[in-house]
Amino acid sequence: MVSLAPLAAAESGQPSKEEVAKEMANPNTALTSLKLQTQYFSFDGDLPAADKQDMVKLFFQPTLPFPLANGKTLWVRPGVPFVIDQPIYDTDSRRLGSGSGLGDITLDVQYGTTLENGLLWSVGFSTLFPTASDGLGSEQWALGPGFQLGLITQRSILGVFANHQWDIAGEGKSSPDRPYLRREIGISLTVIQPFGVFIPGGGWSLGSTPIMTYNHESEEWMVPLHLVVAKTFIINGRPWEFSLDLNYYVVRPDSIAPKWMVGFNVAPVVENILARLFR
Repeated sequence: MVSLAPLAAAESGQPSKEEVAKEMANPNTALTSLKLQTQYFSFDGDLPAADKQDMVKLFFQPTLPFPLANGKTLWVRPGVPFVIDQPIYDTDSRRLGSGSGLGDITLDVQYGTTLENGLLWSVGFSTLFPTASDGLGSEQWALGPGFQLGLITQRSILGVFANHQWDIAGEGKSSPDRPYLRREIGISLTVIQPFGVFIPGGGWSLGSTPIMTYNHESEEWMVPLHLVVAKTFIINGRPWEFSLDLNYYVVRPDSIAPKWMVGFNVAPVVENILARLFR
């Protein structure tokens, strides 16, 4: 879907680190990137040995913008997770184990634009496919609407992304926000992600984009305090963004849930060859 050839923009002048950093922080970005996130989670909870659990999650999330003839853009963001030592608590046997493998694949599709006054908007849908290895996912297909609204200024980007998903197929053994609890439960999940990013210059960006979830089935919130620091480099003519982020979950379910998450992310900017089909 992508080419690792140099950016076409390089032919008419390479974009600066500052320009790329701001564009990468923009959820309505015109850049195609291949983000690989490496996340370490530590857990806590009331279950026996819950505080001794940890997990590594590799999450591949490309951003593929497709410019349309009407001036709007279609953004496609698939997400492919791979987990190592994910905790698994079986509520029938009341035992806490772990497993490694592919997680449930997600897909966000948004349609919108950024106006000349800096206002950005998009609408679309989010879905989840039951692709996880045995015992590591929801075993359900979920789908629901989403929207995004924000404002871009000279040095900052502010806004919010929100979506809601319901289960539409599958037997169901857990919920997407808590795949480590093996119990039959439907999916009715609201995700709210406010974002605030400051771009001081020099290719740096600093911000917070916490992903807050409310599970309507279990009536439980997960709310983190989040901080992310990113730096853009131009390496052999190609922009690369490297970032570190930190989550501390101030509100979480009592039984077992992540307490800390530390992540390291790498995102090269590439060319989206499929975008030519929309020209």
